[in-house]
Amino acid sequence: MPINIVYPDAHTLNPGDLDWEPLQQLGQLQAYDYTSKDQVVERLKSADIVLVNKVILDRETLQALPRLRCVCVTATGYNNVDTEAARERGIPVCNVSGYSTPAVAQHVFAMLLEMTNQVGAHAVSVRNGAWSGQPHFAYWLQTLDELQGKTMGIYGFGRIGQAVAKIAMAFGMAVKATHKHPKRDAMAGVEFVSLEQLFRESDVISLNAPLTENNVEIVNADLLGQMRPTAYLINTGRGGLINEADLYEALSAKKIKGAALDVLQTEPPREQHPLFNLDNCWVTPHQAWASLAARQRLLNGVVDNIKAFLDGQPQNVVNP
Repeated sequence: MPINIVYPDAHTLNPGDLDWEPLQQLGQLQAYDYTSKDQVVERLKSADIVLVNKVILDRETLQALPRLRCVCVTATGYNNVDTEAARERGIPVCNVSGYSTPAVAQHVFAMLLEMTNQVGAHAVSVRNGAWSGQPHFAYWLQTLDELQGKTMGIYGFGRIGQAVAKIAMAFGMAVKATHKHPKRDAMAGVEFVSLEQLFRESDVISLNAPLTENNVEIVNADLLGQMRPTAYLINTGRGGLINEADLYEALSAKKIKGAALDVLQTEPPREQHPLFNLDNCWVTPHQAWASLAARQRLLNGVVDNIKAFLDGQPQNVVNP
């Protein structure tokens, strides 16, 4: 009997630009673009292996899946899976880490350069005829900032934070970071400082930490109040790291120069989110991780995890 592999929210990984063949070679694949909460058990009840991105696999759901032998999370985070309930049944939960590092680091600087140079706004302005009507050969919509000599502050110095640091140094920026393991992850050119010092002394703050119970809304009115009025805040980590009401107030009052967010506390966000109305706030739809190359690396990692499980040697298990 072939192995049944079911993926209830496959569109996130592959909207049509990747090839499912490597997975299809491992078993009978059933991939659904989206699955509502009331469809989960029905669609997964015949699965030997479940691939999941954001669909919730809680204890009750896992108990309703008698054939389930392995869960492969198509992400690094796995908070949507009750890992303890899976462990009790001997079901390994495997994730993939590191696949998005280049893509997220690139997005950090795409957002930063948009704030400092506003390429998009200037291109629209030219398209709408503003350059043609200028009396001079050049114009700009706002004062343009240069990164050379500025300080990049990084909260969360894991793989992505380290990649951001390397790019920042290539731009001629000084780099400060706050991290639990400064000796273990020391990097030439990077100064480790306290969280408060990081926010006080940086021209750009990049949030690259995972969300834990200890750092929920860690970026609040207090830390925002310590930032320079010329500073930028970038979040490609998790929306829950920021108190959005406090950020709205800081941006509205021009206490900081700008913010660029790829993540929000609630995703998808409600319509007419207050931050959407601010001209010094740029929001992208949680896309930093999603380059074609990154998603291919993620798919490859999932395939490797399934092969390892089928060979009796599960890897990248988060609930040993």
